[in-house]
Amino acid sequence: MGSGHSHASTGHSEPTAEAIAARRKANRILAAVLVPLTLLTLAGMAMLWPSGSKEGISLASPYSAAPGVTFDTGKIQSVVEESCMQGSTAAGPSPDATGQPAPESSECMFAFTQPDQGGSPVKVVINPEVAKSHGVRPGDQIRYLNLSNAQGAAASQGSPAYIFVDFVRTLPIVMLALLYALVVIAVARWRGLRALLGLVGAYFVLASFMLPALVEGKPPLLLALVGSTVIMIGVLYFAHGFSARTSTALLGTMFGLGITALLAAWATDAANLAGVGSHDATTLINTSANISISGVILCGLIISGLGVLNDVTITQSSAVWELYELAPGTSARKLFSSAMRIGRDHIASTVYTIAFAYAGAALPILIIVMLYNRPLGDTLTSAELSEEVIRTLVGSVGLVLAIPVTTLIAVLVVKATGIRTAGAPVGADGTAPVNPDDVGDTGALAAAVASTRSRRAALEDAAPDEAESGASPGAPETRRGRRADRG
Repeated sequence: MGSGHSHASTGHSEPTAEAIAARRKANRILAAVLVPLTLLTLAGMAMLWPSGSKEGISLASPYSAAPGVTFDTGKIQSVVEESCMQGSTAAGPSPDATGQPAPESSECMFAFTQPDQGGSPVKVVINPEVAKSHGVRPGDQIRYLNLSNAQGAAASQGSPAYIFVDFVRTLPIVMLALLYALVVIAVARWRGLRALLGLVGAYFVLASFMLPALVEGKPPLLLALVGSTVIMIGVLYFAHGFSARTSTALLGTMFGLGITALLAAWATDAANLAGVGSHDATTLINTSANISISGVILCGLIISGLGVLNDVTITQSSAVWELYELAPGTSARKLFSSAMRIGRDHIASTVYTIAFAYAGAALPILIIVMLYNRPLGDTLTSAELSEEVIRTLVGSVGLVLAIPVTTLIAVLVVKATGIRTAGAPVGADGTAPVNPDDVGDTGALAAAVASTRSRRAALEDAAPDEAESGASPGAPETRRGRRADRG
C-alpha cells in the first residue's frame, strides 16, 4: 500500500485526489495554528527590540589600555626560570599576581618572545597561575601587555615591561571549526550545510536581540520565549524544509518551550537564584541598574535546553512518519504506542546527555565543592551548584513532556495526510505491510524493513516473466496466486 511520503520504488500507486485533498486540509490546519503564533512572535520581537543605547552602563573593559600601553602578540622563542628581580629593569623586586612585591628568592617564568610586528625579542613575565597550571613552550603564540612606552615609564617603578595576558588560539579554533563543518556537510550534505547556516542565524538573534534587550532590562520571561521561538522557527524550517513533519516538530517544540519557561520562572523565584558568589554576576550588578541577574539566569535556563528540545521533537516527528510509511494500515493508537517506544529510549539517553553536559561545564566548581567535604544535600543546594541542578531538572521536564505531545500531534497529522489505496491490506506489489507493533525493537524493525524491500525488489524482477506466462504479477508468491495456479 502506498504512502504520500514514501521513498519506495515506483511500484506504488499515485496519490488519489481524495488523499491529496486530505493532505492539503491537514497542512491548512497546521498553518492555521502556526501562522498566527509566528506573527505574534514577530510582533513581540518588534516590541522588545533593544534601542542599542548604552546609557547608564559603566563597565571598564579589561582590554582597554592606558595611553602608551598596547596589547601585542608574538611567538615564544625560549622559556627560562629566573629570580623575579630579573624581570624588572630597575632596582626592586617584581610584583606578584596580588600586586605585592615578590620575595627576592622567588623564581618567575619568563618567555623570550618575538613580536609579530617585528623587532628584537622581548622578555615577557608569565603569570604564576599560568606557569603552575599549564606553562608555556617555545612556539606558542601569546598576547602580552606592552608597558615599555607607558606614561611614567614602568621601568621606574621596578615593574616588568612586558606581561603575559593570554594565548592566541585563533589557529586551533579555526581548524576545529573547519573540521566540524567538513564532517557535518560530508555526512548530512545539504541539510548539514543548512543546519550550520541556521546556527549562525540563531547566534545572530541571540547577540543582536536577546543580549542587548537583557542589558536594557526587558521582561526576561517574555524575552526568552520570543527569542527562543524565533530561533526554533528559523532553525527548524531552514534545516529541515517546509513540511508537515517540520511543522509538527515546531508545535511540539513550542509546547516544550512553554513548559520550560513556566518551570524556569517558578524555580528561579522559589529557589532564590540570584547569582550569589559568581564573579560575573557581581560584575553585571555593578554595571547597570537595569540588569536583573535573576532575569539573566531565567533566560539561561530556557535557552540552554533549545538544542536538545529541537532534537527530540524533530526525531519523534520523523519516527512517526517512517513507522507509518512501513505500515499505513496501522491504527492511530498502535502508531502512537510504537513511536513512544522510540521516544522512551530517547528520553533515557537525553536525560543523561543534559546531566553530563552540565556536569562537565561545572567540573571546576564540583571539585572545589568536593574538597569542602560538605554533605551531599548541602552541596547540591549550594549557591555554586543550585543553578546547574535546576537547569538540568527544568530542561529535562520540558523535553520529556514535549515527546508525547509531539508524537500525538504527528500521529493526528500523519493519519490525516496519509495515502490509502482501496482493497485488502496487501500492498500493490503483493507484499503485506509491516506492523510496527509486531516488532520488538528498532533493530528488528530495520530487519523487517530490509526483508520487505528485498521481497518487493524480487517481485519486480520476476514481473516480466510472470507477464509472459499469463500469470498475475506476484502470483507464485501470494495466496491469491497459488489459488490461480490450482485453478
